[in-house]
Amino acid sequence: MIKKIFKLMCLGLFLILAVILFAGCGGSQQKQSNQQQENKLTVVRVSHQPEFESFLTYNAIKEGLDKKNGLELKMVYFDSGMPQIEALPANQWDVGAAGATPAIMAALRYGTYSIGIGDDESMANVVMVRPDSPILKVKGANPKYPDIYGSAELVKGKTILVTTVSGGHYCLSRYLKALGLTEADVKIQNLEQAQAVAAFESGAGDMVVLWAPFTYTGLRKGWKVVATAQQVDAIFPIIIMANKKFADEHPDLVVKFLDIYFQQIDKIKKEGKGLADLYKAFLNDWGGLDISKEDAAMDIELHPVYDLKEQLAMFDSSNGPSKMEKLMGDIAEFFASQGKFTMEEKDKVMKSGFITDKFIKELAKQKGLIK
Repeated sequence: MIKKIFKLMCLGLFLILAVILFAGCGGSQQKQSNQQQENKLTVVRVSHQPEFESFLTYNAIKEGLDKKNGLELKMVYFDSGMPQIEALPANQWDVGAAGATPAIMAALRYGTYSIGIGDDESMANVVMVRPDSPILKVKGANPKYPDIYGSAELVKGKTILVTTVSGGHYCLSRYLKALGLTEADVKIQNLEQAQAVAAFESGAGDMVVLWAPFTYTGLRKGWKVVATAQQVDAIFPIIIMANKKFADEHPDLVVKFLDIYFQQIDKIKKEGKGLADLYKAFLNDWGGLDISKEDAAMDIELHPVYDLKEQLAMFDSSNGPSKMEKLMGDIAEFFASQGKFTMEEKDKVMKSGFITDKFIKELAKQKGLIK
């Protein structure tokens, strides 16, 4: 009898151990399966500069949005737009963001697509003067531009510090045009942004053209804004680009990236300057820049972003050239006039169809926004 009980106890113990062992193996297998799934994530390389639009990709990675959407985003750092474009022949990135000028150059040289808008830089590019400048005495000399300061008489002959062939240069050109002037009527001094700030502070020049974060430096020094790029219709978007080879071979991955990026655009629109701490940390961590929380908040507010519906409207060419095509055409015209490329090249690229809504339309279909 005792032996029978003992055998039953052993059998029960064996069954319990078997169940525990099986459950352990199952958990281990599940963990292994999850790890394998994570290891299978497709890597998409995103080229960026230490600018506002890069924060959206950075924050998506920090929040794990890329992995939730089946991708692994890897940011590729560039100091400025042209090195970013020159990395294309070596196939160093798949998608990315840059100013309109390098985006046009990338399309001209390497056939990249312009597939969306990162943000609008127009409010962050400004023409400034010192607080005692007589230019501040006249406002709205041209009724079409009621918010800008100065007149043809007050600005003519002045020395202006500007980084040429840039968004700031485009802003200055539009400002002068609004006053009925051209660059031949003033003295242009080409300086990089940090040099322009130092020179203007030391007394050089009558006006200076700056963009963020140098704009905030000028404001802290008491300099006054006489015109923003937005006020003189010098709209200057940051363009989301796609490497042609990658986009042609993997259009689904481009759409997935856009899905992630637009989720961050929605977050920016909802939370705005409430993200200042995160943005400040991003600039410090990835950009090596140290700005105050107040400047970080201001930078967020001065970089409007557009959600998917708004961008569909801006890329819509069903009734003639889209708003984006017109904007890029104006910018291409200006930089062609500056010798960045020829008028023939400008015409060639603008007819190439590089500005496309193909990818945002597919995303909109997936979201049920359009059929």
